[in-house]
Amino acid sequence: MSETLDADRTVDARGAACPGPLMDLIGAVRDVDSGTVIRLLSDNDQSLTDVPEWADESGNEVLATEETDDYYEIYVETK
Repeated sequence: MSETLDADRTVDARGAACPGPLMDLIGAVRDVDSGTVIRLLSDNDQSLTDVPEWADESGNEVLATEETDDYYEIYVETK
């Protein structure tokens, strides 16, 4: 990705087994206002499908997914 997204909050769920990263993200979404961008850090491959599916169902939006050497950064905007 050529430009870096600014996240209002970061949820570090690296090392958590499925569905831990998604549950951590959902907990964070409940604590913030609409329009907040949350960056989820996860090293669980299942997050690549779980988070977009949940976002579609819940009305939130996945803005970007970035892969680093060891984990994924998934940016979600709350609606």
